Amino acid sequence: MAENTESRPAAAPAARPAGGPREGGSRPPREGRPGDRKKRFQVRRKVCRFCVDKTPFIDYKDLKTLKFFVTERGKILPRRISGNCARHQREITVAIQRCRNIALLPFSGDRNA
Repeated sequence: MAENTESRPAAAPAARPAGGPREGGSRPPREGRPGDRKKRFQVRRKVCRFCVDKTPFIDYKDLKTLKFFVTERGKILPRRISGNCARHQREITVAIQRCRNIALLPFSGDRNA
């Protein structure tokens, strides 16, 4: 059992072929391509309709207003969709829950429709 004491030369890393996708810069500049227009549109910020109207409180008996904040399935719309401020969203949630408890609004939507 004799050990081989010869030293092997370190293998050189394989070279990438020239002209690969990361080298060179064969692509035309991005801004000059047709159909590359930047579409800019301004999203209009939603405002709380209760803050705008200066409504003193949200009434749980006002079904016309509360139905606007409930989906067909009976779920309460979130703030980011309805546009309410945090304070009024909490008041709407409480009003809808009270309305459901006394059977003015259903807990869930109609499954047959």
